[in-house]
Amino acid sequence: MGDSREFCPHLDSIGEVTKEDLLQKSKGTCQSCGAGGPNLWACLQVACPYVGCGESFADHSTIHAQAKKHNLTVNLTTFRVWCYACEKEVFLDQRLAAHPPSPPSRFSEQETPLPSHPLKAVPIAVADEGESESEDDDLKPRGLTGLKNLGNSCYMNAALQALSNCPPLTQFFLECGGLVRTDKKPALCKSYQKLVSEVWHKKRPSYVVPTSLSHGIKLVNPMFRGYAQQDTQEFLRCLMDQLHEELKEPMAADVRDSDSSDSEEKREGDRSPSEDEFLSCDSSSDREPDNDAYMRCSSRPCSPVHHEAHSKLSSSPPRSSPVRVGPSYVLKKAQVLAAGKKKKELRYRSVISDIFDGSILSLVQCLTCDRVSTTVETFQDLSLPIPGKEDLAKLHSAIYQNVPAKPGACGESYTAQGWIAFIMEYIRRFVVSCIPSWFWGPVVTLEDCLAAFFAADELKGDNMYSCERCKKLRNGVKYCKVLRLPEILCIHLKRFRHEVMYSFKINSHVSFPLEGLDLQPFLAKECVSQITTYDLLSVICHHGTAGSGHYIAYCQNVINGQWYEFDDQYVTEVHETVVQNAEAYVLFYRKSSEEAVRERQHVVSLATVKEPSLLQFYISREWLNKFNTFAEPGPITNHTFLCSHGGIPPNKYHYIDDLVVILPQNVWEYLYNRFGGGPAVNHLYVCSVCQVEIEALAKRRRIEIDTFIKLNKAFQAEESPSVIYCISMQWFREWEAFVKGKDNDPPGPIDNSKIALIKGGGHIQVKQGADYGQISEETWTYLNTLYGGGPEIAIRQSIAQLQEPENLHGEQKIEAETRAV
Repeated sequence: MGDSREFCPHLDSIGEVTKEDLLQKSKGTCQSCGAGGPNLWACLQVACPYVGCGESFADHSTIHAQAKKHNLTVNLTTFRVWCYACEKEVFLDQRLAAHPPSPPSRFSEQETPLPSHPLKAVPIAVADEGESESEDDDLKPRGLTGLKNLGNSCYMNAALQALSNCPPLTQFFLECGGLVRTDKKPALCKSYQKLVSEVWHKKRPSYVVPTSLSHGIKLVNPMFRGYAQQDTQEFLRCLMDQLHEELKEPMAADVRDSDSSDSEEKREGDRSPSEDEFLSCDSSSDREPDNDAYMRCSSRPCSPVHHEAHSKLSSSPPRSSPVRVGPSYVLKKAQVLAAGKKKKELRYRSVISDIFDGSILSLVQCLTCDRVSTTVETFQDLSLPIPGKEDLAKLHSAIYQNVPAKPGACGESYTAQGWIAFIMEYIRRFVVSCIPSWFWGPVVTLEDCLAAFFAADELKGDNMYSCERCKKLRNGVKYCKVLRLPEILCIHLKRFRHEVMYSFKINSHVSFPLEGLDLQPFLAKECVSQITTYDLLSVICHHGTAGSGHYIAYCQNVINGQWYEFDDQYVTEVHETVVQNAEAYVLFYRKSSEEAVRERQHVVSLATVKEPSLLQFYISREWLNKFNTFAEPGPITNHTFLCSHGGIPPNKYHYIDDLVVILPQNVWEYLYNRFGGGPAVNHLYVCSVCQVEIEALAKRRRIEIDTFIKLNKAFQAEESPSVIYCISMQWFREWEAFVKGKDNDPPGPIDNSKIALIKGGGHIQVKQGADYGQISEETWTYLNTLYGGGPEIAIRQSIAQLQEPENLHGEQKIEAETRAV
């Protein structure tokens, strides 16, 4: 890509203009007719201060340009530049990308809502100013920054480099920095954002020191304290869980409903295996943790940007288009809330869940009555077994014969052993590790590992299936298939085995494709994902034994497509054959789609059209980032910056600029017709209904907590109360979180069922060792009047004296919980 001046020869006429100058002008009016914004345009000619109105008024900006022969003008709302002579949109710097530091003059290119060139991958690169202007050097790769080893921290450095080279995640932290908000300690998301900014800076150092992130992860999980070598996969799980926890937001009600009420719902039922063709999954419940697919039930969001948007907030709600979503499926087993508990259960999402979450449909078939029950499990990575020579032969035989592999085939060699078998197995593994893998048989492929994971698993013996139709334990078979594919697929190969007396590492080479990994054979027929092929982004390798070793990462740079080895602070370019021969431990794959690339190109071309009749629409910045980086971005999610009434929630008003982007009407209509979702928003307003609800909620919280403190102080002042009431500390903590503003939802009815013991005659007393607190009769009556529930558990004074130590403990619990209120 050459210099932008070769596209527009009139850029030399631009004077020195700063972002601050433009922001100041945006607050003014048209110098010809006095019309206010939005849609004011500022002339960019040297020494010309003119500001004129746009097409929605008298279009004095165009009249001025034609009369004065001043060709370039900038929209003061969207900061987009138009050249009248070239009759096209102009980009002051064609090197749009992530968020580099803004140049000192003109204005930052990051203000432009859409990139100036199609994105085959995330454009995390910008031409360095002052560098060679040759076309080959115009885009220089970034992200080639090493990480200093802080003392056996290679496991962390390799994981961070692999994540850093996941374009959708890095682009979010660079482009949507205003969404990285949290009040949760240790604010690991801010440490990670700072690290990503340093690694991808255009003036990057040779390496950075990840001290802040290292300190934060140690606060989250004590396992990573000290200087012992840790497992990179465990670090990844911990980091991603914490990032999700800090960035998560509740999912909008209409999105949750579309996943449950409006979709085809399938429950446990009577189905024969012939109704569905399933492959199965690795499932023994008694296996060690590293043998199970790591599936976290999650409901993760982040937030979704336009500049100076809130200066034009309207007092009336926008006209919204209907929400449209694609087909989805919810297949439940038995999702029943605890008896008596009516608290609404929220689902959450974040950028982590958007990028890495997939779902698996698990089915268990009773071999006696053929009943099939189903559940849906969310996963962020798949932990795959590495089949041995015999397992591989059985697996291939099963595949070629189009029947499931013999249940348990890949797990039988790891069953409990006697001492002689234990010693022989230890010797055998030692010998195997000393002999080249080609000696033992065919090469293991990543597809073999996937097939082993999804192979049928028989439930028998100690692992029999409890059939609800037969009402007894039965032999069964467990199957699973993928219901929804993640945007980025993380695969963990189970190379380490930890037995009671020893640990060992499986050194078998597993071949994996750099492009075109196809998961089509492992999909359920209900799978909602359209794109099923993946290209490799990065691979983490472990060199050494189970007891010690060193981690490195191989990552493909998103700018130039070259592969690099990241070995702590050293970054070296390598050939792709080096990557293919690597001993993979964790792999990151990204959905591949040429159609998505063409779609971005088309949207960019639409955005350059300047038509007087076009309206402006607001769209979620976060969703637009997904469109620029995802193969399947899903429906538009404007609900992330709107409340249920269609306005801006008052708590989001002060940072609305971080949540929305302005698009011209033709771009909005194309995206909406292509992806659905919505709603359409062409003006913004602060929701007065939400403001009233917030004030009422704050008043309710204040009254409840003040009343409780008053009653509790009176209770503490009593020397010998005749009756003491017991309350579940679990419920009390939920109530406390609500009144302190940590939870937006009330706790639901009081639930003392877990601390209650029913004696003969219906007498109820507190269970020994139960987690309960003690309150006065007045306090119980007050809380019970507000929330209801039960059962009521009262301790008479004579009994309380006999149980004095326990009673004191219960009082101290309530005191400790409320002391800081």
